[in-house]
Amino acid sequence: MCAEITEADELLFAAITSTQLDEAARQRILTPAVIQPTQEAVLAVHWHPEFVPMELIRQRIEASYPAMRTQLIIPTQHNELLEYGPYTGVEADCYSRGFNQKVQILLHFRTERLKDAGVLKSMLAHTLSYRSSQLFDYLKAVTGEDDAIMAAAARETGSEEDLVGLARILCVKLSALVEAQRAVLPQDAFKNKLVRNFVDGFRTELGERTVNRLQVFLKAVKQLVKTQFPLTYFYRTSEFIEEARGLGCGVVIPHPEQFWPILLAEYDVDGYEVWNPQSQRYTEFLINVLHEKNRRRGAGERRKLVFMGDDTHMGEKTLAPGNGNSSKTRREIGLQPAWDDLSIGKKLIVADMDRVRVIEEYTARLDG
Repeated sequence: MCAEITEADELLFAAITSTQLDEAARQRILTPAVIQPTQEAVLAVHWHPEFVPMELIRQRIEASYPAMRTQLIIPTQHNELLEYGPYTGVEADCYSRGFNQKVQILLHFRTERLKDAGVLKSMLAHTLSYRSSQLFDYLKAVTGEDDAIMAAAARETGSEEDLVGLARILCVKLSALVEAQRAVLPQDAFKNKLVRNFVDGFRTELGERTVNRLQVFLKAVKQLVKTQFPLTYFYRTSEFIEEARGLGCGVVIPHPEQFWPILLAEYDVDGYEVWNPQSQRYTEFLINVLHEKNRRRGAGERRKLVFMGDDTHMGEKTLAPGNGNSSKTRREIGLQPAWDDLSIGKKLIVADMDRVRVIEEYTARLDG
């Protein structure tokens, strides 16, 4: 394979960057894989619409939960404010200086307050632009500008020289295609998963085994690039929270693996995710921790709420079966089975938490 751009490469790039939905993709959105016929309460405050129209998402949610009576459904696109009915949300990347770590926070507020969110919008636009730059660092590392990272990733994954060379050729192609379209593509198109999707497009030509090995190697490169990504250009977590509170936002910490640093930092937040499709190991323990923290809270201090995040990426739902990230494909907006787990349920009862209570309490805070 040579690095010269072919017509097939251009067609593949157009396909993976397109936000237009054909009829087959629309039908995949409108046909949920999971239907919860008896679930009456739907709490979904951590999910990503990506490029899927909200009206299609609304129809999917209604089809998924035909008995829905109580709901709090708020989208949280990465670093971009989006609204769903009376509420607007975002998942913001930020930097916690105390423990030198990039974290995410979920911000939710009444949609009518958007008119006062000029500063928050500017902070998010800066963050989105900076985060997008990581793709270019990733591509530069693979295309030959950082041999140390390539060598380290090859050692870590046991990748041979031929495979590394093939990864480099594919990323040279992708880099050229990105540069050619950079001025016309939306900022949101420049994500690391562009590399994964482009390489996946060569499965027929290169074979499943080779592409799978390429993906393992490239994922290792991506992780090494991330470790070198300067964090201080992100806004501090406290800066985002201060601006958000000024707008009457609710603040929730997603991803249980971030739980301890944020909890110890004593940030002003409304609650924490204790369960997520990719983080399920410590759910019961974390519920206990929050219960103890609430039990010792001061007079007049609001209790910390328990959240569970489905972390659904709706763009994955548009893909034909067998494509995309299989772990993300299985996620559904509002699908959080831990609420109904008998063992976890014991801890929730002691903590005086359930889905309906959290919906009611958090909604009251957002509406206050």
